[in-house]
Amino acid sequence: MLKTIISWIIRHVPRTYLQRVSHFILPVLGLFYKGNQVVCPICQGHFRKFLPFGRGKSARDNALCPNCLALERHRLMYLYLKQRTNFFQDKLKVLHIAPEICFLKHFEKLPNLQEYITADLESPLAKVKMDIHQMPFADNYFDVVFCNHVLEHVENDKQALSEIYRVMKPTAWAIIQSPIDMSLPTTYEDHNITSPAEREKAFGQNDHVRIYGRDYSKHLAQIGFQVKEDDFVKQLPKEVIEKHALPANEIIFLCKK
Repeated sequence: MLKTIISWIIRHVPRTYLQRVSHFILPVLGLFYKGNQVVCPICQGHFRKFLPFGRGKSARDNALCPNCLALERHRLMYLYLKQRTNFFQDKLKVLHIAPEICFLKHFEKLPNLQEYITADLESPLAKVKMDIHQMPFADNYFDVVFCNHVLEHVENDKQALSEIYRVMKPTAWAIIQSPIDMSLPTTYEDHNITSPAEREKAFGQNDHVRIYGRDYSKHLAQIGFQVKEDDFVKQLPKEVIEKHALPANEIIFLCKK
């Protein structure tokens, strides 16, 4: 029942409204999920399981942290940042495009970040309103860029990636994630598909404009990025994957100039 309700809300309630109210409502549900079977590494919340999350048949059990609203991919990224990067140690200027609420409070408080700029065209969580196709930042400015589950929404992903590349310092790195259908050898997009109903049928969501295939890293590399496909999750012990309910096959796409 809960999975059905959450699926209906995600499908029918505008995203901007959800972002404003979900962090007030879902923690109440979390009171009924308290336990010690799973732990969110971001907020350190302990639960018997996480909340279900997703749309329709793609809804997943044990996915959403009711406290900080982290999903499986967010928990994995947080562990990756902790174990494989300098994100929590070095003096850094960071651009976070379409910021996830589970990261905001933690990243804003990090004393080592010289700047932490959140930006998006629609999100009420972002401090800077911008179009990713034409970002209002100087060349070679940021040490780190996060851009997760954005490119499948934008009209011109090549232009968006070129802008990310432009604002990164020569020594910078970025994590750029998107949903990938591993059954597709190449990315599927059709600019003639414009209505929300047609887009949902073709791309899985009415606000998606493409489905990336196994060639995703090539889309990143053609801009000039050096792309590392890191199977970090597969190198973690099984008990860690289960403890944090991590996505077993997620690849981290680490991009450098």
